[in-house]
Amino acid sequence: MELLYEGKAKRLYKTSGGYVMEFKDEVTAGDGAMRDVAPGKGALAAETSAVLFKYLEKNGVVTHFIDVWSSNALLVKPAVVLPLEVIVRFKAYGSYLKRMPLQPLTPFRKPIVEFHLKNDQLHDPLLTEDDVVEGGLATEGEVTVVKSLALTAASLLRDLYREVDCDLIDVKLEFGRVGSGVAVVDEISGDVFRLLCRGVHMDKEYYRKTGDAAGLVERYRQLLEITKHATKTYKAGVER
Repeated sequence: MELLYEGKAKRLYKTSGGYVMEFKDEVTAGDGAMRDVAPGKGALAAETSAVLFKYLEKNGVVTHFIDVWSSNALLVKPAVVLPLEVIVRFKAYGSYLKRMPLQPLTPFRKPIVEFHLKNDQLHDPLLTEDDVVEGGLATEGEVTVVKSLALTAASLLRDLYREVDCDLIDVKLEFGRVGSGVAVVDEISGDVFRLLCRGVHMDKEYYRKTGDAAGLVERYRQLLEITKHATKTYKAGVER
């Protein structure tokens, strides 16, 4: 396979059937300021992402996911990735608290959608929708589609985890041009969302607070089991 790209958490290879996204046994935080080896993390993040991509696809959200390639890699569709991170927030937490004087975990009346430039050197600055369009990062039509997809995907994830008494605080999604449309790309794991289960972080926030890579891997193991259980029992859109 031809290596196309290597980032902090993944490698991307080109194959005859598409692209292979390999998840690394590494964890980083603070734009790379914190970094540790985390044996087993890659396989757990890959499997969690596969389960959640299948769940979103089943419920009408277009993604780049094709199939599981190996224990720590997914086969995905070729995509032109937009240089954006799109955060959907259900409660006040993290960087949001640096600009708004709210108590942590204050719920919002409706989800907040944020666009950020994907750039570690600039610390992923917050952008307006006009910034995105005028900067040539996405067209006006793509911004509309991305915002709608982000809200739909985040709401589906929040509802899924509610099934097992867990609280999705926020989620960071990435998007790309796939074929003639836009799709959710990258990953969906504890690396990109904050999830509290009975008050315990099942996500990378644990590592940000403690620096404990081994403890994070154990939480990702629990997150995978929670996610599998939730997807087996939850039917989106069904009154119960």
